[in-house]
This record gives sequence, structure tokens and C-alpha cells, in this order.
Amino acid sequence: MAKGNKGFGSSLTEGLDGHALPSAEGASESVMASRTRSLARIAAGKVVTDRTEWVDPDRCRPWRLHNRDLDHLNEETCRDLIDAFLSAKRQRIPAIVRRLRDDPDYDYEIVAGVRRWWTVRWLRSHHHPDFEYLVTVQNFTDEEAFRVSDIENRSRKDITDWERAKEYARALAEFYNGSLGEMASHLNISKSWLSRLLDVARLPQPIVAAFPDTHLITVRIARDLKPLANDPASRALMIDEADRIASERKQGRVVLTGPEIAKRLIAATTITKRRTIKQEEVCNDNGHVLFRYVRSPNGALSLKIPERNEVPIEEIVVAIERLLSSK
Repeated sequence: MAKGNKGFGSSLTEGLDGHALPSAEGASESVMASRTRSLARIAAGKVVTDRTEWVDPDRCRPWRLHNRDLDHLNEETCRDLIDAFLSAKRQRIPAIVRRLRDDPDYDYEIVAGVRRWWTVRWLRSHHHPDFEYLVTVQNFTDEEAFRVSDIENRSRKDITDWERAKEYARALAEFYNGSLGEMASHLNISKSWLSRLLDVARLPQPIVAAFPDTHLITVRIARDLKPLANDPASRALMIDEADRIASERKQGRVVLTGPEIAKRLIAATTITKRRTIKQEEVCNDNGHVLFRYVRSPNGALSLKIPERNEVPIEEIVVAIERLLSSK
């Protein structure tokens, strides 16, 4: 990400905790750097603030817009945290939570730190019942919570493009009225990067079904598939190929990697395979070509109208309507 977290920490925390923002001269003393040092002191047992507590993980629940796919959390994906917690005999870096007021079953809502929460719960159920969940309690709105979650997890490599894309897509609709420019400005990231990331979440579901795990779909894969998915004829060919890939997987054949699946989907749209679909030509009584069209196996229609067409547009429209009515 081109801009990374530059300048984001200050805008994120403004008004959240009542502390003065760093001056321009102290830009190197960033909010994140300060927080990292504070957390290190807490982890070392030197400081315990009134906002940092050891709590029962069973009294915590993930926020509805958290960026982790709970179905993807298991012993394998959390092995590094499990080993780290066991080695240190505790969790060192606190999660960020909000205090709940209206839920008798839970005291806190997890904004950032769901993976740490899962790990503590796993350890408690696997012969380590004394483990507790270290949290920092904050108070902020949903939109602020989203930005907190984003800055806390933006640089983490264990969050997949799919998880981040789904989170951003939800936030775009809920907090920024669908405006890419507004969202990019609030997150201090480029609009083009945001658009590329959202493309991951916008791939058609029949194409997504080709992948055994949605976490295999990266920004690069979505970038390569997007233009083909936007073309009706190509999309139909890709969906057919996705069905074949899924069928092969169910039959127990070799499981493909994400890039290998993308390569097969793209190859399905090559010129050689397109020739199996007949291109029809529609002309008027004088022999002028009005348009050419391709009807894919699933019934999708792709039209091509010659750029230099001297035929009146009305005549072309009538011919198209005739074609559609004969479908």
C-alpha cells in the first residue's frame, strides 16, 4: 500500500482518548510508535493503566464488523500465537475492545484482537484454564471503531486480501455512502488501491466458487479476472470452467493453488476456445452490417456494432429488439 499508515494514526485517535495530538515537529513520535512502547511496558508488567485489564474471554464477543473470518480461525492458522502465548505464559499485546451496556451475556465487544481472543479461548479449553484475555478498553463510534480496526491490522500479513476486502466493502456501504473518495480520504489510502482491494469482494460468486478457500483470492488475482468477468461472453466461459474445477475437486483430484485456478479461468476465455461459439452477423436489406453478436452457452448475449456504421441508429435498435424477442 503506497501510503501505508503515514498520517493515519493522528486522525484516527483524535477525540478518542482526550490526549493532545503530537505536534508537527514531533511527527516521528507517531501515535502508533507511542502505543507500541506503552504496550511493551504493559506487557513487561511495568505499567497497568485503568484502561488495560485482564478479562474472561467468554465475556467478550467479536464486533459485528470485525475483519476476521471466524471460520478460518483454527489451531493451524493460530499456531504462531498459541506458541507465543505458551512461551510467554500470557498474552503480551492487548486487544482493543468497547464496553457493552445492553448485553447480559457479554461485557466487551472486540474491535481488534479477535485472533488473540480465539487463541486464549483455545488455550483455556486445552489444559490452560488460567489464561486470561488482555484488553484495552476504548470508547468510540462504529466508524471510529472501523478505523481503529483497520490501523491495528493493516500491516498484519495474517489477514488475507479476502478478509480485508469484505470488511472494506461493508464499511463503504455503512459509513461512507458508497463513496470511494470519502473512504480513501478517511483511511488516508489511495483511491486506486481501495478500488483494487474492493474488486476482490466484487467478483461474481460463480467464479469465486472455483476456489476451495476464498482466502486464496488475492488483489492480483482479482485484478487479472475483473476485466474478463465484466465481459458477458468471457464471464460465461469462466463460470463454465469454474464449475469444472469445482467438480474435479469434489472428485478428489489434485487441489490447485489460487494462481493456478486463476490461470485456468483466464485460459478458458482465450481465442481458441471462443471460436467454438459462433459469431452471428445481422445485416439490413442493402447488405450493410448492423451488428455482430455472440450468444454464450448460458444464453448471455454480447453485441458488437461497427464503429463506422452509416446505418441509422433507429434501424439498429429495431434489429436488436427483433433479436431479443426471438431469444
